Amino acid sequence: MRILFDHGTPAPLRREVFGHDIHTAYEMGWASLNNGELLKAAETTFDALVTTDKNLRYQQNLAGRRLAILVLPTTSWPRIQQHISKVNEAIHQLKAGDFRELGVAIFYGKSGRSEPRP
Repeated sequence: MRILFDHGTPAPLRREVFGHDIHTAYEMGWASLNNGELLKAAETTFDALVTTDKNLRYQQNLAGRRLAILVLPTTSWPRIQQHISKVNEAIHQLKAGDFRELGVAIFYGKSGRSEPRP
């Protein structure tokens, strides 16, 4: 799977996610794109977007997109690193069009939400 990390996703996460082709928005030259532009650009090249923007679903129309989106609960690499197995599991389970949020609760034993798009 080709995965894009947006601006807030900690870059060290890429060393912990195996079996996927991972790039950052910065590497792609997309650091200055707003969310809508980033989603549009990502959809032409990537299968999934990993972001820390918890408001993305409220700011963008996600209906009909094939891009899978995983929202992490924090930009803190040390905090994410403590729960890397749960993050990896969520990434590996993504399918085209999925929107999944790993809330703070996922780091403490509850499952994340995976919901259909509006």
